[in-house]
Amino acid sequence: MRTQAEKGQEFRRLHEQPGLLLLPNPWDAGTAKLLQSLGFEALATTSLGMSNALGRVDGDNAVSRAELLENCRVIAEATDLPVNADLENGYADDPKEAATILRDAVHVGIVGGSIEDWSGERIYDFNHAVERVQASVEMVRSLGVPFTFTARADNLIRGVRDLDDTIRRLKAFEAAGADVLYAPGLRDLATMRTVVSEIGKPLNVVMSAGDPDLTADQIAAVGVKRISVGGALSRLALAAFMKGARDMKGGSFLWMRDTMPTSDLKKVFCK
Repeated sequence: MRTQAEKGQEFRRLHEQPGLLLLPNPWDAGTAKLLQSLGFEALATTSLGMSNALGRVDGDNAVSRAELLENCRVIAEATDLPVNADLENGYADDPKEAATILRDAVHVGIVGGSIEDWSGERIYDFNHAVERVQASVEMVRSLGVPFTFTARADNLIRGVRDLDDTIRRLKAFEAAGADVLYAPGLRDLATMRTVVSEIGKPLNVVMSAGDPDLTADQIAAVGVKRISVGGALSRLALAAFMKGARDMKGGSFLWMRDTMPTSDLKKVFCK
């Protein structure tokens, strides 16, 4: 098993090397191990996936800070891959207080993470959002472990369809020292290309908000560095679950043919 420092160094290297980084989102130890078995190079947690597993409506503080960090620990310990964490908005408005979640995430084995510029009710004012990134960068640099910090501009998924302001925020976050930039809600290649052309740091695109007809190669061709899928794999798993359950309710068990063999699961989980 890699040390945390080795995981952190590897995660940085994955961002620096040529090519696209595909970052799937497990929500527990089992899904983390399954994704590693497929050859993915790194993983990312998902607040929606975790909320789904707990039977809660995803949203602001659907899970507690302690629950989120425990989920991070479980996933980080399940695999020797680097794990990036969705750390919500740090569970605080104050920049320095929000930044403490980065320290606590490192304590449970995480080597990368993002913090939102969304309060739970509104997008933070520009200057306040930048101060939060600055505090987060200061925290990351004090940790003593390689950590890749992602700054989020949440306009587009919070109903603020202002690409100019989104780009302005990303550029300011870059200047404040963020390692990766992320604007959830980018849907098409033209918009992704526009954002990439305005920034100098790696851009993460989440395909749960993107056009599913796009391919990884097409997205990479416009300069995107990293692709994640948020809670989409969780929703896919639940869709299959509900289909099987509905068929069972109707008296059919043909869905059994589509289940993953226990022998295959044992091969993954015994490692």
